[in-house]
Amino acid sequence: MKKFLIVFSLFLGVQFSVQSQIDESQTGAWYMYFFSKNLKDSRWGFQGDIQHRNWDLGGDLEQLLIRGGITYRPKNSPLKLTLGYGNISTGAFGDDTSKVSESRIYQEALYAIKLGKRLYTNHRFRYEQRFVENQDSRTRYRYNLFVNVPLNKSVMEPQTFYLALYNELFINGERAIGSGNTVELFDRNRFYSALGYMLKKGLKVQFGMMRQSTNSWEKSQLQLSLHQNF
Repeated sequence: MKKFLIVFSLFLGVQFSVQSQIDESQTGAWYMYFFSKNLKDSRWGFQGDIQHRNWDLGGDLEQLLIRGGITYRPKNSPLKLTLGYGNISTGAFGDDTSKVSESRIYQEALYAIKLGKRLYTNHRFRYEQRFVENQDSRTRYRYNLFVNVPLNKSVMEPQTFYLALYNELFINGERAIGSGNTVELFDRNRFYSALGYMLKKGLKVQFGMMRQSTNSWEKSQLQLSLHQNF
């Protein structure tokens, strides 16, 4: 009986460990809405996004992210500066229903460059101050290169299909997060490819796949997003 209990306990431990690990072969899904508005006759504006991220195609919450900020465009410049705030609720993988909350302040610079006749690029530099539940405050640096290439037309205009690509690198500022725990300098990388369609001026939709890589796991997520400029 004693041996049986030992074996049974070890079995439960293995089962718990397996269930708590992220299934890298399972495709997740992110549903996203991005919006921005430039105030009339002003260099000021605002922008934001709402994202519902799932470990699977729906039901197993990975993150609920709500973010918004004030924007400023310097005169005679393609640069857009943003000061913003985000609230994030992160869920555990699988049957575990626990969540971790995070408040985040961020500053970013977005720089648009058109190369040739058909290559639209954006360079985004973002600096974040993160306040994660039960952790010390810390910072993170992000760089994202966006590329849009119109397919059936030579310019981005209504009724244009386009190829959308991006790659974003995340680097942690501080490694110590409290209670003797640390994180790696490299946080994660995201590579994304999608097909987009411009419905009308200021309104685009994209559907594609993003591969997210960390030091401990890699996972693919389908992404469906709506992008609106008022």
